[in-house]
Amino acid sequence: MAEKHIVVQGAMCKCQFGQVPDKLKVLSHQKEYANDKNASKKLIVTTKEIGAATFEKNTFGNCTKMGVPPPPCKIMVTEWQNFYDKVQLNNNGYIILEDSKAVCAIAGTPCIEIIDHGQRTEGSPQNFKNADPDVQQQINPLVSPEEMYKEQPEYGGQDGVI
Repeated sequence: MAEKHIVVQGAMCKCQFGQVPDKLKVLSHQKEYANDKNASKKLIVTTKEIGAATFEKNTFGNCTKMGVPPPPCKIMVTEWQNFYDKVQLNNNGYIILEDSKAVCAIAGTPCIEIIDHGQRTEGSPQNFKNADPDVQQQINPLVSPEEMYKEQPEYGGQDGVI
């Protein structure tokens, strides 16, 4: 089985009956984060993200499932399928994975899929220190890795006077 990403707040989803994607938002908890060094932005999406306020704009455009002309979409998630059922978070929800799907009350089928899980890597000074200097020089020839590794002197000029 291939590695699957955990879905976090800000993940992009689309509906097979809509025209535009929308971003997931987490309202069921404020505790568990993934790949967020400050634990402030990337809340883990769980099976408790159901109802009408699950997305930022709460619409996928017009709903072609409803007929012609298609009326505006009003997202109503009733359940999630294909979630990770081996871990339950503090909100009693299970973790949503990038191949999970949501069932909409209008369509009655798992028509909402995740097109981007929302996780992004965050570089840190330690990443730069661990990088190969030769590779760094090839990627960015204008920066000298040796100069970047040197400790910078404290502020102040001669005798500490600015």
